[in-house]
Amino acid sequence: MDAVDAARKAQVQWATTTIQERLVVMRRARHLLAKKGRELAQSVGPRPGRSEADTLAAEILPICDALKYLERHAYSLLKPKRLGSRGRPAWLMKGYAEIRREPLGVVLVIAPGNYPLMLAGIQAAQGFVAGNAVLWKPAPGCREPGVAFEKLMREAGLPKDLLIVLDETTEAAKSAIAGGINKVVLTGSAETGKRVLADLAGRLIPATLELSGCDAVFVLPGADLDLVSRALLFGLRMNAGATCIAPRRVFVTESAANDLEGRLRAGSAGMKPIAMPTGPAKKVAGLVHAAVEAGAKPLTEKLPEKEPVGAEAEFPPVILSQARPEMDLLKADLMAPVLSLVRVKDAEDALAQAARCNYALGASIFGPVADVEALSHRVRAGFVTLNDLIVPLADPRLPFGGTDQSGYGSTRGAEGLLDLTAPKVVTRTPGKFRPVYDEFQPEDAALFESYLQAAHGEGLFTRMGAMWDVARKLLKRKPPAPPKK
Repeated sequence: MDAVDAARKAQVQWATTTIQERLVVMRRARHLLAKKGRELAQSVGPRPGRSEADTLAAEILPICDALKYLERHAYSLLKPKRLGSRGRPAWLMKGYAEIRREPLGVVLVIAPGNYPLMLAGIQAAQGFVAGNAVLWKPAPGCREPGVAFEKLMREAGLPKDLLIVLDETTEAAKSAIAGGINKVVLTGSAETGKRVLADLAGRLIPATLELSGCDAVFVLPGADLDLVSRALLFGLRMNAGATCIAPRRVFVTESAANDLEGRLRAGSAGMKPIAMPTGPAKKVAGLVHAAVEAGAKPLTEKLPEKEPVGAEAEFPPVILSQARPEMDLLKADLMAPVLSLVRVKDAEDALAQAARCNYALGASIFGPVADVEALSHRVRAGFVTLNDLIVPLADPRLPFGGTDQSGYGSTRGAEGLLDLTAPKVVTRTPGKFRPVYDEFQPEDAALFESYLQAAHGEGLFTRMGAMWDVARKLLKRKPPAPPKK
């Protein structure tokens, strides 16, 4: 593929630059983003349920924060780490060891459609700082923000072809994979992840997968229900529900359920429907109606149409009470404003019910500080927010990723940066003294037996006695015969 070849040539040159030189480009890019933020936000175009301020806050600001984080911390994370003598096994000769972080080469970033600029933009920036070239495969209908970001990075001094925006088609990604890329960073659904992994498997290309979520919210006894309802309504309407870490399953005890449901019913009154493509709208609507037919009770005024017509459908926000974990709605990755409440006996019951869903991206817990802290250790998820929801994850220091069917690997933060490098170990031993090169003598088994006790035996007296034994055996050890000429 021509794009892969062009990117690889650019990357070979870019890899010779210092980390500091790369960060100069990132600093210029951050300043340009601050200057042209509204212009770049407009490249994203109008989005359902979003204002221009929403796009600036959700797409532009996080990239700037991520770039600033890289400027401050990337050098210390990526610079070679020289290891001293502390921790080195005693039987190893004195020497030098260093761990270097090497760029992977060409990274394919497969971008999602819900945040088409922010997610791929941060991943691309980390790729550049790590010394890689990036191929950006946009989601359908989302190429313009990628092109705008590429233009801005070129203006900041990024070399030509170090960032190449591909076509929006699936074939573009397949062609890049066949062209010999070195890694894929995918943000998308679990089904997309499976298809991409199938393409990568035969070539042994590694991947970081940020996949679907069906996030759980645990409402413990003593939780501030006013705060809980505000958080849930915020998550319901944020980006018109098209957020992978939006709340989907709310586990609330019987004693608090009626109160929370009343607050959500009142708070959701008057929320406007959003425009969704007919295909996804029909799929989610089917799950909603099936849940209602199985006993779930709507708290919101309207349900979506079962059979929408036309290119787009109006999808009203949906809140269901008395949902059950076995319902397909509570096991699906939804990109729509849908929230389901499940009544539980206690925290133990909530954990058991939450585990019936295979997605484990994020979770939120509301309640007294000690209780939420205790439960956080038992919830299976890539991240857990305590008495909050979604917003803390904007911190650029934090890695982001899930487990189970929500993917693996990390983007963002230190872990995300290092995930785009390969460790290279370099050692150097001074002098010519290399006793380990010599063949072992018959008495050396007893010597190593004593050394094992000296280094790893239980108790101080055992180790000290073994050390004396090692010293005696070394003194008695016959030097190896010189090699025959």
